[in-house]
Amino acid sequence: MKTSQIFRFFAVVSLAGLLAACSSTEREYDYPVETDRRGRTVYQSETEPGVFGTDGILLVGEREEDPQQGGGGSGIGVNAYLWRASLDTLSFMPLASADPFGGVILTEWYTPPETPDERFKVNVFILGRDLRADGVRATVFRQVRDDTGNWVDAEVEPESDREIEDSILTRARELRIAGLN
Repeated sequence: MKTSQIFRFFAVVSLAGLLAACSSTEREYDYPVETDRRGRTVYQSETEPGVFGTDGILLVGEREEDPQQGGGGSGIGVNAYLWRASLDTLSFMPLASADPFGGVILTEWYTPPETPDERFKVNVFILGRDLRADGVRATVFRQVRDDTGNWVDAEVEPESDREIEDSILTRARELRIAGLN
């Protein structure tokens, strides 16, 4: 073999090794989802894909769109109507985090002016690209101020989660109808 062929071979092998090393970096995030019977917060873990995403690098051709995903492109990773409706529904609360690719909206604690001794927090998860009744999940947290002035976890009315989800779904339908005209 000539020297130039050996050099090319080692260059290709080195480049392949470099690309392989970059593709395995993943991050894991924990989001509070609910409170158990003892008042402890239960967390849901999500893993963010590596540098090249979950499907790796496409060198030749095009990827086929998955018809189950309801369209695509490089926009947000969840249903746009549910995403917008969730933000509209929770617009009165300060946002802690909003991830349009993962479909996660986390609010900060909100104290209604009428009840200064209680506060609420809402987590919304959009579960896919389809506009479906089971495509959104909301969890409401509530705290009240005790006699010493500290915030203590309190029970949430059982229908609170469902009411928020229904409000989001109603708003999403309104947005879809408005978009069709």
